[in-house]
Amino acid sequence: MPQYYQKLVPLNKDLHAEMTVSPGPDGFRFTASSQTVLLAHAEFFDAGRHFPIIFIPTPTNSFVPVALLGLEPNENLFVDAEGSWTAQYVPAYIRRYPFITADVDNDRLAICFDETFPGFKQEGGTPLFIDGEASPKLQEIQTFLQDYAVQMKQTEQFGTMLAQSGLLRQMDAQANLSDGRSFPLNGLLVVDEQKLQQLPDADVVGLFRSGLMAVIQAHLMSLRNLNGLIDRKVRLSL
Repeated sequence: MPQYYQKLVPLNKDLHAEMTVSPGPDGFRFTASSQTVLLAHAEFFDAGRHFPIIFIPTPTNSFVPVALLGLEPNENLFVDAEGSWTAQYVPAYIRRYPFITADVDNDRLAICFDETFPGFKQEGGTPLFIDGEASPKLQEIQTFLQDYAVQMKQTEQFGTMLAQSGLLRQMDAQANLSDGRSFPLNGLLVVDEQKLQQLPDADVVGLFRSGLMAVIQAHLMSLRNLNGLIDRKVRLSL
């Protein structure tokens, strides 16, 4: 998984009363070496139009979805040399940078930020605090981060459900380019359509009514984007 955050610092209204934030001068260049990026399952309908969505295991023995952005390690085919994002949809994991939440006591979330982000304290930046209180910009950031944290908890539960139901299978693929190069894509975890079709009727109805069947279908349809990823690799290699 990508490691964008280099030096996390808790946001404090006293210590950071004068802090402002602006777009980073390098755009999305910080994602250039990210072959995958974490997705919330609520993003499948938008992200699945552009990226293949697969599942990966986590150190806590759960499974989470990611967008596949490249055919080889440390490759992101969706950011150009100027740092522009070249797909219509930017995953929320990327959009929240340079901010992130950290769990504190009593299930509270604290906002932290990457102190190395060059968009802080720039001339003309948007203040994070006004008269010691959260500015409208910071309130917007807080809402986004809180919603994202909730969605990711739900997404982890979704991945656990798929695994416990035996609905994940390993898919191996190989991207063959016209110039003779090939890139193996082994160990991709995807929903097993055959096992999905064999679920008891009650389970199918439950998935449908919860909205998760539509999410699963969006994931399965997104796998068609593997060919698009190959085409993008060819175009960028010319």
